[in-house]
Amino acid sequence: MTLTVGFRLGNDVTTRQVTVLVTQSGVLHRAQGIYGKLARLSRPERSPAVNNPIPALQGEHPLARPIADLRRHHAAYTTNGYTRLLVPPAVVRLDLDEDQPLTAVAHRELFEAFVGAAPTTPQSLEAAITAFRTELGLPSRPEHIRAPREKVLPRRVAAMLRTLENGSALTSARQRAVRWTVTGQDVRLHVGPTGEVLDRAAVAELQAALSAWLHFTRDTGQPASQGDSPA
Repeated sequence: MTLTVGFRLGNDVTTRQVTVLVTQSGVLHRAQGIYGKLARLSRPERSPAVNNPIPALQGEHPLARPIADLRRHHAAYTTNGYTRLLVPPAVVRLDLDEDQPLTAVAHRELFEAFVGAAPTTPQSLEAAITAFRTELGLPSRPEHIRAPREKVLPRRVAAMLRTLENGSALTSARQRAVRWTVTGQDVRLHVGPTGEVLDRAAVAELQAALSAWLHFTRDTGQPASQGDSPA
């Protein structure tokens, strides 16, 4: 007996269908063809982590890449118009000995057995994969992956950001010959009587240059205002 997870999708425009499934030993199987016709079987794709002497693949779980490929095929075929759920994603235990050579007849019977035994209850591919991994005693991928926490801003930057959010402008010290003003709309350098407005690309370039300068002068004795820190 072997546990499988897979699906069958159809494209009503081209009248083609595709069946993709993964077995518990880490082999991905795929068959596709015209509705009602004998499907063309692709060569089974065994996980590269199975008995592979390459050091980079040693220690990788045999199901890691096949399951990733199952997701990739599902997304690709759905994008290409295979939107009819002929067999919803499902987990099926089949009477198959994966230690025995897979003949052409046995390969076709594998798909027929999966389609014949798969439940028709709709569920997402992720739900089926989670059930598959649970049946095998493997840790499940979390349903909701937390977004990475935003980097905490330096206090001076955070204070300036609050000023901008409140609708006020940031200005440089007035005693300087070259001054600047930052608002929610633009950044302006005051080098003459009128000044010059910088676009976003110019501001990004200026920010990078100033950050580099702050790093460069950190240990050279150049005084920095309290609270200043490179981005």
